[in-house]
Amino acid sequence: MYPPIHQCQNGHTLCSTCKARVHNRCPTCRQELGDIRCLALEKVAESLELPCKYYSLGCPEIFPYYSKIKHEAMCGFRPYSCPYAGSECSVTGDIPYLVNHLRDDHKVDMHSGCTFNHRYVKSNPREVENATWMLTVFHCFGQYFCLHFEAFQLGMAPVYMAFLRFMGDENEARNYSYSLEVGANGRKMVWEGTPRSVRDSHRKVRDSHDGLLIQRNMALFFSGGDRKELKLRITGRIWKETQTPDGACVPVLCS
Repeated sequence: MYPPIHQCQNGHTLCSTCKARVHNRCPTCRQELGDIRCLALEKVAESLELPCKYYSLGCPEIFPYYSKIKHEAMCGFRPYSCPYAGSECSVTGDIPYLVNHLRDDHKVDMHSGCTFNHRYVKSNPREVENATWMLTVFHCFGQYFCLHFEAFQLGMAPVYMAFLRFMGDENEARNYSYSLEVGANGRKMVWEGTPRSVRDSHRKVRDSHDGLLIQRNMALFFSGGDRKELKLRITGRIWKETQTPDGACVPVLCS
């Protein structure tokens, strides 16, 4: 039972969450609760040290109540949310569980290796009403990465965007870099950056424009032909930088 703790006129106590659920009536004696606080119990609750609610997932931390909730919101052991962006999926779990979930339930394509070469074809490129086109999962360096590609409206302009998310925490994501390239007719656009963690929602990454952003006119130019059909080929790679004995950083591709 966490503060604020309420009590009825007969001394029965319950927390504010339960108070709302019982419609402000004591579940023991049915008296109206009002706003009487049990300050003695609140003092006891605030003095207790409690384990993180994710202790069963490996978190060893113990906190006073007032800092426990703040920790749990950012706990590194908390479950990850499903990174699939084509629907509002409420599934959570660890990374191995979510990889299986993406493959079995969302039928996401799975690939091994740190380079990719994808072609995206759309017969009517004018249909860009926030439609997620594709999610592909890559396995390299013993980790999993989500490659997103979608079309959406940016203000009044239709755009296409590709970006990479790391299936793990942000501090691990910083160990990797990636590049995306799209081009044709002797021209190309290149994006290079650090993958975002799946702790950041798909929409948050997309709305920050942290990826390869292509306006429709440019996308149709890269598609060639009569520019009435979208045919984009996006290539890219993922690498990890390591330091040599003399301190230089050298990019390493997975084998």
